[in-house]
Amino acid sequence: MSEQARPKLLAGGNPQIGKAHGDAPVQAWIAAAPGWRGDVGRRLDALITQTVPGAAKAVKWNSPFYGMEGRGWFLSFHAFDNYLKVLFFNGAALDPPPPVASKQKKVRYLHVGPEGPADEAQFVEWVRQASRLDGEKM
Repeated sequence: MSEQARPKLLAGGNPQIGKAHGDAPVQAWIAAAPGWRGDVGRRLDALITQTVPGAAKAVKWNSPFYGMEGRGWFLSFHAFDNYLKVLFFNGAALDPPPPVASKQKKVRYLHVGPEGPADEAQFVEWVRQASRLDGEKM
């Protein structure tokens, strides 16, 4: 990407990517995310895509979203200074639930630092479980 074409970086290094559906905007977000954020975003995208090959993708509110057609969005992530915040929309129903609680009763988070998911097998299992639940419609 040329310097002129690079999206603006928001707080925490989160790329400003317009709302759009499909793999292309998600890949644009990953490509624009600086340093380790792009590397970790690429790894999360690969794990999600391998686990749920038919997952729908979009960028909304400057964050990649993953969902199931007709069932809603099950996961999103957003860049912060020290981690990517992975949001499981129905995370409280996962077994075990991801470790970080939310003000929203059903939502749970996983903070993923520069080293990637600390337990990839557990992350993949959460993705598998989440993709089978009804997601968030928006």
